[in-house]
Amino acid sequence: MFEYKFVKLTTNIWNNLPKEDYQAIIAEHAEEGWRLVQIFSSMSSAMQMSYELIFERPKTDYV
Repeated sequence: MFEYKFVKLTTNIWNNLPKEDYQAIIAEHAEEGWRLVQIFSSMSSAMQMSYELIFERPKTDYV
C-alpha cells in the first residue's frame, strides 16, 4: 500500500515559468522518502499554467 502527496506549483503569468524551484522541491521530498510518479499540468481560465507534482511512498503502518 502507498500513500500519496500532491504539491501544486503555479507559474508566473508573464513568462509561464514556475514560481518555485521544482528541482529543489523534488529533491527535498526524495530525502523524505517520496518518489515522484507524475506531473499533471493544467491551464486556468486566465491562461496561466499550473503543475501538480504527485509523489508516493510506501505506507509504514500498512500490514
